Amino acid sequence: MSSSSSFSSFISPLPASSSPASALYTERLVLRRWSLAELRAVTDPWARLAHWAQDYPADGDRVIAGFLAECDDPAAELAAPYGHRQIIERASGLVVGAISLMWPPDDGRIELGYGIVPSRRGRAYAPEAARAMVGFGLGAPGVHTVHADVEQANPASVRVLEKAGLTRGVSVAGLVRFQATRAEPSGS
Repeated sequence: MSSSSSFSSFISPLPASSSPASALYTERLVLRRWSLAELRAVTDPWARLAHWAQDYPADGDRVIAGFLAECDDPAAELAAPYGHRQIIERASGLVVGAISLMWPPDDGRIELGYGIVPSRRGRAYAPEAARAMVGFGLGAPGVHTVHADVEQANPASVRVLEKAGLTRGVSVAGLVRFQATRAEPSGS
């Protein structure tokens, strides 16, 4: 897929009380920005919140949370409309993973990263979340391409990006790049 409209169809309209940056809704998931309290809990190895899946946070979630916690202003980083979000299973209300757009864009390109806890893998949550974030990212000012680099030796992640509609690109040093590019308006 190369059109942002094909990705935006996977995002449900936000409730009237929500700002576009507060949460993205898909058929089965909510992609919600991290709160500062949630960030602190994920970085605390002894914390356990009731709305987390049993195996959340995964190691990758702790790495991202640690990176965010070390920023000069974590609250500002978390308040940014694009960036890091938790993946919430709508049916249970549990946090089951995380997804990120690595902001700010680099020459109109932005990187996508994601992870789903083992107990929720195999339910196609990762491609569903990725489609929504790609559509959201392609709608951001100054962004024309969303990409993800994955190891060729990670067939599960390759399948996620293929199912999410990203196009396979070049392979370098064991990594393969997948990307989606915003279609230019006709007549330009």
